[in-house]
Amino acid sequence: MSIIKTASRDKVPLGQKVAFGFGMLANQMFPAILGIFMVVLVQDLGFSGWMWSLIYFFPRIFDAITDPIMGYISDNTKSKWGRRRQYVFLGAIMMGVSYIFMWQLFRENTLQFNFWYFFLWSIVFYLGLTLFSVPYVAMGYEMSDDFHERTNIMAVAQWIGQWAWVIAPLFWIIMYDPEWFPSADVAVRQLAVWVAIPCAICAMVPAIFIKSKSTVNEDYEPLNWASVGNSLKNIFFSFIEAFKIKEFRKLCAATFLVFNAFNTVAALTFFVIVFKLFNGDAAASGIWVSLFGCLGALGTTFIVIPLVTWMSKVMGKKNAFLLSQGISVIGYIMLWFLFVPGKPWMYIIALPFFSFGIGSLFTIMMSMTADVIDLDELKSGKRREGIFGAIYWWMVKVGFAIAGGLSGVIITIVGFNPDIATTGQQASVDGLHAFFCFFPMAGTLIAMYIMRNYDVTEKRANEIRIELEKRRGENHNKEVI
Repeated sequence: MSIIKTASRDKVPLGQKVAFGFGMLANQMFPAILGIFMVVLVQDLGFSGWMWSLIYFFPRIFDAITDPIMGYISDNTKSKWGRRRQYVFLGAIMMGVSYIFMWQLFRENTLQFNFWYFFLWSIVFYLGLTLFSVPYVAMGYEMSDDFHERTNIMAVAQWIGQWAWVIAPLFWIIMYDPEWFPSADVAVRQLAVWVAIPCAICAMVPAIFIKSKSTVNEDYEPLNWASVGNSLKNIFFSFIEAFKIKEFRKLCAATFLVFNAFNTVAALTFFVIVFKLFNGDAAASGIWVSLFGCLGALGTTFIVIPLVTWMSKVMGKKNAFLLSQGISVIGYIMLWFLFVPGKPWMYIIALPFFSFGIGSLFTIMMSMTADVIDLDELKSGKRREGIFGAIYWWMVKVGFAIAGGLSGVIITIVGFNPDIATTGQQASVDGLHAFFCFFPMAGTLIAMYIMRNYDVTEKRANEIRIELEKRRGENHNKEVI
């Protein structure tokens, strides 16, 4: 059970948590819809497997390279607005504009033109995502010093963010319904506008409503062209120093494995459901592709996140992680047996178990990362939320890039062709189904093994905090705006 009750000074008002959560909704909605729209590139615009892989891989690698740089800039920004808010606001605008342009693809253009057009705009989009997400995540780490309040902050944010995964699957229905749009490529051109504008507004909310102390007079590293070389060197050494902390390495590795093993096969959900359960007839699949994502996300929102938040307080964050991931392994096994042609309703039985994997991941891991940042300050004397947030999400994004590339590789390995009905490629469809169930299960089991001896417990975290408060002299009356 909890050792120390959260002090009133460490409690974050619900309004501030909700404002942070709106940013998480944008942070998850953009990639959620992006993953759904991506199917149109193959299914309707003729992109090949290798094109799919390149589009997934290179923009995300670019994003992962810029993340640590943005983390360093954010950590060392002197401004009356603080270190983060201005970047979050500008990044929100950049994401929204580029997302709209990225999806203005037309069949009458050549395949090569559409490929390069999408590729280049996606680079701009991911640059905006870096500008927004790195300082945004760091904001969350800074909101409280309390061990359990950090979990509460992330739980509220993830609860709000999960609605992206409830809403996004509904786009399957809209995109392929001729009463809405004549074709899916027309659908994404128009829907991109309706996605981008509200998501960009949500992304601006933390910048507008979350208070930050002025950093004008802070003793930070200089950010100017004269110090570019030195800054890049500092970024590199900060990166190395962060990875010297074994607890942080464990968090990064476990997240990499769980999240990206899942995302490797998540892109195949449409094909597995349509071809395994409906013989390749997308129209006949009706709402079942959408239901898979919607019901899983609803389970996460109303079951997983509240339960995991409670579990982390009762048994500790590490044990809550291990138990949650163990439950998800049961779900993956069930999906192997419950994908029965002609009986799509059966997979619903597995979804509450399946949802514990991804549903619990960031609620726990982001809270743990905030604890590790305290450990780093104890060792280095520096507060580096931006760098740690950037490195953590760097691992996620590099893995996501690899996952996207692997999705195309899996399609190639099993010899799957979306233009052929299941009866003409049963072995390929069964291969997709096997990867869909057992690839993320393997990643989860390895992650559980890595986290088995993670040792930043509540007791240790509170000892670190007490020592830091002694060093700082704890002035809680800093200027905020």
